[in-house]
Amino acid sequence: MNASFEVFGLSTGVIHSGDAIADRVIDAAEKTCGGFLEGDVLVLAETAVATSEGNVIRLDSITPSPRAQEMAERYHLDPRTAEIVIRESDEVVGGIPGFLLCMKGGTLLPNAGVDASNAPLGCVTPLPADPDQSALAIKAVIEARAGVRVGVIVADSRTHAMRLGSSGVAIGSAGIPSVIDDRGRSDLFGRELEVTKRAVADNIASAAELVMGEADECTPAAIIRGLGLPLGDHLGVETIDATECLFMGAFAKNRKEW
Repeated sequence: MNASFEVFGLSTGVIHSGDAIADRVIDAAEKTCGGFLEGDVLVLAETAVATSEGNVIRLDSITPSPRAQEMAERYHLDPRTAEIVIRESDEVVGGIPGFLLCMKGGTLLPNAGVDASNAPLGCVTPLPADPDQSALAIKAVIEARAGVRVGVIVADSRTHAMRLGSSGVAIGSAGIPSVIDDRGRSDLFGRELEVTKRAVADNIASAAELVMGEADECTPAAIIRGLGLPLGDHLGVETIDATECLFMGAFAKNRKEW
């Protein structure tokens, strides 16, 4: 992987349900950085992808279940939001005021990724139904039109244990490895690395978020250029079981099932 790279924020305007998001980022790339080049990695905000795919839910269409009403009261949520979060979750493992802590797609995240930020008023956007397939479909359109090979990442913002603020994390990936295994290499003093794996897709997502923003920037995408990553048929973001996770594993025996 190259030691230097460039990051270009892509201003697409507001994305609406049914918009062809691949076309929008292609046009933005041509205006911003001369279009896509071989080896570019496109990072897209999950809300923009979900919205373009029509995955937007009106709160006034939701009738909360008794379980949702109980959780909403306990954790100070809108009962309709709680209902959507429950539906989107594989498992709810707890919560704090304003958030339910959920398992979804092999990862731990607040509110199962359901978000009102950058959604139309009175609506929320769940995560894309299949972020890997979303990334793959967008990749195919870009490569067909631009005639170059690229990688595509669908990114979300996440908080991390005992840290203030959020950073980018990949929830869908196509065309590049999401993790690079450095085991077997040597450190500065010749010791062999035994456990080190680099979360490449997550690191790229965080770099992109520096120019994408979280508010009204209308910049839901970015191109990372010059990384020199291997391109291929890679699909998906690697995850591990909760019992193997340093954070979840420590509390696995005491988790409260809902």
